[in-house]
Amino acid sequence: MATFSRIAVAQATKETGVVPVFYHKDLKTCKKVVKACYDGGARVFEFTNRGDYAHEVFGELNKYVTQHLEGMILGVGSILDAGTTALYLQLGANFIVSPIVNAEMAKTCNRRKVSWMPGCGSVTEISYAEELGAEVVKIFPGSQVGGPAFVKAVKGPLPWASIMPTGGISPTEENLKEWFDAEVHCVGIGSKLFHKKEDGSFNYEGIKETIKNTIEIVESLRI
Repeated sequence: MATFSRIAVAQATKETGVVPVFYHKDLKTCKKVVKACYDGGARVFEFTNRGDYAHEVFGELNKYVTQHLEGMILGVGSILDAGTTALYLQLGANFIVSPIVNAEMAKTCNRRKVSWMPGCGSVTEISYAEELGAEVVKIFPGSQVGGPAFVKAVKGPLPWASIMPTGGISPTEENLKEWFDAEVHCVGIGSKLFHKKEDGSFNYEGIKETIKNTIEIVESLRI
């Protein structure tokens, strides 16, 4: 059962401005990555449903986060149907992110007042997602859909839209400025946050510093 309301999720994503997006089949690795992000200042984390038994990893990861990382909001992404949505809600997911708009997923989340962030690629899809109850909508893949210029264009007829682009976003001041100048709600960033060492293992200290720097950049852009 989710421990954070959909409003709390929307507020937290807005405040930090950055949502790390990550998947790994190894639970220990996931714990270390989430901890590094937490230590860097992240308070929302998207675990993606990308591999076999991913839900089992998520279930254990959520227990760890609940017990050891106070205030960290863990949710799940890459969900495509209502059945998988229900599975993750039972495991305590605090939000559900999808690359598509699916009305049955919306209903499943709305029944429990859990945040649902569907992937949209047009004004029509964004408006429909909001009609279905989405507080924050995801544009995916962010760069390919149209980048910051697309967000600016959408904000014309839909100035109230809270948009989270994911895909093709870099944790650099130059790239982030383009997105936040377009008035995005927050950004989702994947592999570019998760540095590795020469031997292929994750550089947890590097991840922490990158998260910290990225959040600081976002804060400076909003002044």
